[in-house]
Amino acid sequence: MHDIRTIRDNPAGFDAAMARRGISSASAPILALDEARRAAITAAEAAQAERNAASKQVGAAKAAGNEAEFERLRALVAEKKDEIARLEEESKARDTELRDLLMGLPNIMQDDIPDGADEADNVEIHRWGTPRDFAFKPLEHYELPGAREAMDFETAAKLAGSRFVLMSGGIARIHRALAQFMIDLHINKHGLTEVNGPVLVREEMMYGTNQLPKFGEDSYQTREGWWLIPTSEVTLTNIVNDCIVNENYLPRRYTAHSLCFRSEAGSAGRDTAGMLRQHQFEKVEMVSIVHPEASAEEHERMTKCAEAVLEALELPYRTVVLCTGDTGFGARRTHDIEVWLPGQNAYREISSVSNCGAFQARRMNARFRPEAGGKPEFLHTLNGSGLAVGRALIAVLENGQQEDGSVVLPEALHAYTGGLTTLTPAGTLA
Repeated sequence: MHDIRTIRDNPAGFDAAMARRGISSASAPILALDEARRAAITAAEAAQAERNAASKQVGAAKAAGNEAEFERLRALVAEKKDEIARLEEESKARDTELRDLLMGLPNIMQDDIPDGADEADNVEIHRWGTPRDFAFKPLEHYELPGAREAMDFETAAKLAGSRFVLMSGGIARIHRALAQFMIDLHINKHGLTEVNGPVLVREEMMYGTNQLPKFGEDSYQTREGWWLIPTSEVTLTNIVNDCIVNENYLPRRYTAHSLCFRSEAGSAGRDTAGMLRQHQFEKVEMVSIVHPEASAEEHERMTKCAEAVLEALELPYRTVVLCTGDTGFGARRTHDIEVWLPGQNAYREISSVSNCGAFQARRMNARFRPEAGGKPEFLHTLNGSGLAVGRALIAVLENGQQEDGSVVLPEALHAYTGGLTTLTPAGTLA
């Protein structure tokens, strides 16, 4: 969320920043609401002062036997009471409208974000590994012999509908091994703290990490009012919701392996084959909560943590910085990491690492108390996939496929598969 004082002080600068998001004249309705809210507050304060003065005079008029003045003053006190209530209700309504308007506006991007309309205008900043030269036409993950039975979309559709998968046998074990490997890498090498948290959260937690109000249709809500998390970013970031922590508490670096749920609203017709885009999936998430001066460096560190997973799995990838038209709602700057999928002959996103600055912290009222003293300041929050487990499975299968239909697993997974190194065409591990 945005600081109304900053918008008041520099509306032209705010409009220029929102224009990069495709939003024109953003400050005008904000300032109009803010002016109406402040006018109502000022009028209520003036009415309260008049009421207080009249209240003091009521007793004096009564004591003096001035009945006419007594009745006038008593009527004025009652009138001002009603006026104050009306003005306070008006200011509260304007305050709610202003908050809702600010909640619906995206974060201000960093000045160095490249201009562009969509993903075609993203800028590559790093590349690792060389895509393998196959002596045969590589298959997509769901076409592989070992996946045809063990990756069952038909039974999943019977159980839950489209965009679900039922994994079994060797496929299920590789999927589990990937998640365990990622968590261990982040804990043991990257120094993150593992968290196992709820996947059902209160509505205000979804507001805190900007899934609401704008993206409510992308998530699922229960009849009781809880929301199913679209990512454990929601759980991990909201650990500091409505908190004031000491500066020496920072930084906090968390990781979690969790189920995630997304309605995929607006993605009809995209990636319908296979398990690239699912309603239910698993992800290893990273969240950092840091001092504002450290967030740019932390963003680079988190990006390297995600890249390290792919390098350990021997999967070629490239990292891009998202352009203005592709940067997410809550991000100041985002790095997407795209893994090479030979079955599609393309790089596809497997991680998105974002620096949100103070945007989420303002929504959550998450602050820190400087060691040197002074008023509490807003924290900076960052989040990133480390990685999407299902997409990592796809990449391992497609990059490790052999001409006989088997799949050779990366060495980093062998300790998690009991020393078994290959997915056979029958879908078992050997």
